[in-house]
Amino acid sequence: MPIALADAARHLRRRLPRDEPRRLAAWHALLTGHGECLVDRWPAPKVFVVVCGSNQALVAEPEDLEPEELHAVLDGFVEAPQSVAPTLRSVVGAVEWPRVNLLQEAPTVIARTARVRRLTQADARHLELLGAESQWIWNTWGGADGLAASGMAYGAFVARRLVSVACTFFVSPRFEDVGVVTEPEFRGRGLSSQCVAALCGAIRRRRRVPSWGTSPDNAASLRVAEKLGFSLHHTDRVWVFGRSVPRPAVYP
Repeated sequence: MPIALADAARHLRRRLPRDEPRRLAAWHALLTGHGECLVDRWPAPKVFVVVCGSNQALVAEPEDLEPEELHAVLDGFVEAPQSVAPTLRSVVGAVEWPRVNLLQEAPTVIARTARVRRLTQADARHLELLGAESQWIWNTWGGADGLAASGMAYGAFVARRLVSVACTFFVSPRFEDVGVVTEPEFRGRGLSSQCVAALCGAIRRRRRVPSWGTSPDNAASLRVAEKLGFSLHHTDRVWVFGRSVPRPAVYP
């Protein structure tokens, strides 16, 4: 059953990790209001599924879960604690997607070769003109308008066209998780690195730590992260339901 995020927050805040970048979709929904929360019962819920775009965070203890009930509500890319992995493996259609999670311990300076600036509400149209392959970048903000208005995105422009975007994909009390896209024909020019560097500077000014999640086979993503001083924090997995695991972008 759905409940208001404000009501969910009273129960969830004490169950979500603050000192490491986990269950970020749940934190993002609570802190930004972009999302919804489903629970197994009210007023004493034991199982929470926080939905944020195509991302979900499952917060529960193994003994409170029923695979058949989870099959009806899990959809998309699901973060969950290790303790519930055996239960999730028994849910019809579950796919495990290995992930690596990195943190930027210190800022890194990147030379700029393009015009990079913070996006504002007036840039929603530029975001909407991104190709279909890039439009997942606003997934956790409710759309292009939400991301543009967040103040948490930086873009690179070539001939007045927005061609690369880095944004805070998830925000939590201590961490901001980075998402970045570059239009296919502009890849290989270092634009992703320049946008992420600008974003990470802003994250640090907000007194949070930049984090980075990707798959271990995404060589392009890992190269950008390494260039910007990110190092491994932990390995994990995301559970995928009802869709295909994304293929890594190919950079020339």
